[in-house]
Amino acid sequence: MAEPLAELTAMPDPQYVYAADGTRLATYTWGELDAPVIVAVHGFASSARDTWVLTGWIRALTREGYRVLALDQRGHGKSDKPHEGEAYAMRTLANDVETVMDTYLVDDAMYLGYSLGARVGWEVVRDLPHRISRAILGGVPEGIPLERLDLDEVRAYILNGTPVQDVTTQAYIALTERVPGNDLTALLALAEGMRVSRTINPDASNAPTTPTLFATGSEDTVIEGSRALAASCPNSEFFEIPGRNHFNAPGSRAFKEAALEFLAKG
Repeated sequence: MAEPLAELTAMPDPQYVYAADGTRLATYTWGELDAPVIVAVHGFASSARDTWVLTGWIRALTREGYRVLALDQRGHGKSDKPHEGEAYAMRTLANDVETVMDTYLVDDAMYLGYSLGARVGWEVVRDLPHRISRAILGGVPEGIPLERLDLDEVRAYILNGTPVQDVTTQAYIALTERVPGNDLTALLALAEGMRVSRTINPDASNAPTTPTLFATGSEDTVIEGSRALAASCPNSEFFEIPGRNHFNAPGSRAFKEAALEFLAKG
C-alpha cells in the first residue's frame, strides 16, 4: 500500500541553532540517532523541505539506514532572512553548516548539497576533511554563485514592479516566487553578498580531497563547469543526470540511485 502523500511530505518541527552573528538557523533531523549522518544543504531560493522532502530524498536516505541533518540556509525557509549583503559571504554560509554540525555534536558525516548548497559544500568539505568522509555536490556552479543575475533589474522589480527583461533573471525570480515564504529582498542581498565578499572561485588550487560525486543534469547550463570542477578534484566521480535541467534534477530517481551507490562505497 502506498504511503499517504501527507506522510511523505511531513516536516518535523524545526530546531533552531544560532550562528556566530546571531542569525537563527532552522534545522531538521530524520532517522535513527546512531545511524550514519548525512548533512543535507539545499540551493538558492529553496529550502530543506523543497529540495529534500518533496523530492523523496529523505525517504530514500532513511530507508537505507542513514540519519539526515538538514538546515534552511540563512535567507531561506524558516531561518532568519537578513537584508544586508554582508550577511551572506560564502565563508559565512560555510560556517553556518559547520556550526550546525558542532551544535549537533556531529564529528563524522557525509555531505549532500545541491546548487548553492553544493557550492557551499565545496568549502565545507575542503575545511573539514577529517569530518566529512564522502560528499555529493549536485548542480554545482563554477565561478561566483548567481553572477548571471541582473541585480539592477531585481531591485527595480522589488521597488517598483518594473518588468524584468533578462531571461536568466526572470527564471531566478520565478524560482523564488514558487516557494511560499521566500523573501526576494533577502535573496537579492544573498546575490549581492556573493559578489562583494571576495568569494574565491573553486578550482584545482583549492579542491577538496574527500571522495566526491559531482552530479549535474544533462540539460543544465552549468554542466560543463561542473565537469571541470570534478576533473580538478583528485578523488571525484561525475554523473550526468539524464534529461534533467538545473531546476528539476533533484527529483531524478537516477540521481538518487547514483548517490546511494556512491554513499555505500564509504
